[in-house]
Amino acid sequence: MEKLVKIQIPSTLKKQLVDDWDFVTQQDKLVKLPRSPNVDDILTKYLEYRSKKDGIMTDSVGEILKGIRCYFDKALPVMLLYKKERQQYNEVVHDDVSPSTIYGAEHLLRLFVKFPELLAYVNIEEETLIRLQQKLMDFLKYRLSPSSILSYTTI
Repeated sequence: MEKLVKIQIPSTLKKQLVDDWDFVTQQDKLVKLPRSPNVDDILTKYLEYRSKKDGIMTDSVGEILKGIRCYFDKALPVMLLYKKERQQYNEVVHDDVSPSTIYGAEHLLRLFVKFPELLAYVNIEEETLIRLQQKLMDFLKYRLSPSSILSYTTI
């Protein structure tokens, strides 16, 4: 039986997802790349925030953030891009360049929408899955604020 991770996307971020879809698919606009902050920057800032808040460097948070980065880099070309964004991807991502060093919050937010289906088949204990879900929700509330999203250019 598959375990479904539930990630509650805050309503402000849901609106950003809708706006993002509209900009790209209806208004023919693309995110300006490379983004600043990029996904790596966002993950690093969150790790610094958690370390200061908790008073210690938590290995579990660091491992989760490494996992997010890995999922992002692998999932971006396969399931996080709209059709109109594929040419741009081919133009900016070459050789050993990681998408997480080029793309930003807009695309990272799309990953969080896909996480339930991506994590459904991972062999992970229920208790660990619950902790992971809590950490992902905390990350969403902290870092992916609407102000860090939406910087588009016309195709």
